[in-house]
Amino acid sequence: MAHNTFHVALYVKDIPTAVEQYRKILGIEPAKVKHDYAKFEMTDPPVIFSLNLGGEPGTVSHLGIRYPGTGEVATEMVRTKMQEIEMLEQQGTTCCYAKADKFWVRDADGMPWEMYTLLADVEAQTAADLQLRGFLGQKTTTPEASTQAEACCAPSCCAT
Repeated sequence: MAHNTFHVALYVKDIPTAVEQYRKILGIEPAKVKHDYAKFEMTDPPVIFSLNLGGEPGTVSHLGIRYPGTGEVATEMVRTKMQEIEMLEQQGTTCCYAKADKFWVRDADGMPWEMYTLLADVEAQTAADLQLRGFLGQKTTTPEASTQAEACCAPSCCAT
């Protein structure tokens, strides 16, 4: 039976150092490690724990829920729209070295929530999505910042 998985993304200042420490803390190997991103997938409790560069180290980048499939994401999107919550929809987007169908919302205190399903792992660099950055209230300070890998997966970096 497929289940939903809680997602937590933290900002770190150095991916290799953070990965080494979380290997020790969690007692598992990361599912994915790139120069600007790492992901641990825990099964009990089910949590996707990702590490991102670009924000204030030690702070939460965003939270979320990974659903088993596109149908579940669509159902949740309809439910959320009926609640008249502002959202950003993204179909087939490449972000955090993965292709996903997703939507983003903010909680009452402004914390970004990513509601998504994983379609495929990809080797492509994370896409900088200017529409997402606008939805999340991010500023681009340099032309390079608008194309940096962490823009999508670290919503508060530069922004996430």
